[in-house]
Amino acid sequence: MNVKVLTAPDCSNCVVLEKMLDTLGISYDLVDVTKNPSYLEKYPIFTAPGLVIDKKLEFTGIPKIDDLKKIFFE
Repeated sequence: MNVKVLTAPDCSNCVVLEKMLDTLGISYDLVDVTKNPSYLEKYPIFTAPGLVIDKKLEFTGIPKIDDLKKIFFE
């Protein structure tokens, strides 16, 4: 599973999502959309973070932990 967290500078919600993924033992790559604007063209998020799983935007903002568990473990 390829997981990317779309972030922006000083994004406190991004840190929350990163901690959630860490707790679940999910490995991910961070992508700063201000340095990689092509990601905004492909995944037009209006709020950070964005969670991309296998090239599909699954969530924007902070998802519920139960929703993450469903995606990763069911």
